Amino acid sequence: MGGWSAEREVSLRSGKAISTALRDSGYAVAAIDAGSDLCDALKKEEIEIAFVALHGGHGENGAVQGMLEVLGIPYTGSGILASALAMDKEASKKIFLYHKIPIPASVVVNRETTDYRLQTIDFPVPWVIKPATEGSSIGVSIVQEEKQIQPAFEKAFSLSERVIIEKYIEGKEVHIGILNDRVLGGVEVRPSLEFYSYEAKYTAGLTEYILPPEIDALAYERAKETALAAHSGLGCRGATRVDLRIDKKGNPYVLEVNTIPGMTETSLLPKVAGLVGLDFYGLIEEILRGALEKSKEKDK
Repeated sequence: MGGWSAEREVSLRSGKAISTALRDSGYAVAAIDAGSDLCDALKKEEIEIAFVALHGGHGENGAVQGMLEVLGIPYTGSGILASALAMDKEASKKIFLYHKIPIPASVVVNRETTDYRLQTIDFPVPWVIKPATEGSSIGVSIVQEEKQIQPAFEKAFSLSERVIIEKYIEGKEVHIGILNDRVLGGVEVRPSLEFYSYEAKYTAGLTEYILPPEIDALAYERAKETALAAHSGLGCRGATRVDLRIDKKGNPYVLEVNTIPGMTETSLLPKVAGLVGLDFYGLIEEILRGALEKSKEKDK
């Protein structure tokens, strides 16, 4: 948990909740704040399986997963490639397009190509401008008019070399929880702020959660099918949360797949798990059990 990404504080909160649940369930737990000595810490603690609660950065882009593979330590969540693809929104969009999974129209720019690429955009504002390689809505802006474009770029480019300009989908935001390749259900989020930002996600009282989402049954089924297709298309495993926008006609559009969803008191996956009768402790144990089963299959 912890680490050195922009999501460090949320990761520490997730890690604390997870370690408490595991200890209370009878497991011997070492809560490791991941620093440059992570490899040594894992060896020192003689870790048998790693529960990865590192949000963003090296914990979610496949780097830590690669280290664990080299050390021969089983771990929760997606593997190296799926983690890297999901964390890089440009790469994941290409996978979604290949699998014919609906996504909002978008273009990708870097500092050198921004002006040229802006001239090729064929969808009107509002736009969503965001870094290509950050999570938790960090660095995301919704642009309603031209004067907001430059500040949005400056914020996004401060976090990533590449920035995505995405068509804003009018409608509802729905997040689908997936556990061990099975859809658990979904939650609709209604933030009191402009959108479901980092602040809205992690500040109690700023967002209303509707479980299940208030969309018609057909749209809900379509959203669940699309989310599972996105999860599978990237090759994810374990627990993921797929973020979607549902337009006014009930059509789903995938925004991203989170391979290490939050496990804080305001996090969405634990809320969704409750729809199928899984409390927080049960969810944590199911994630751990799924990782152990995958490890045994790999060893055969």
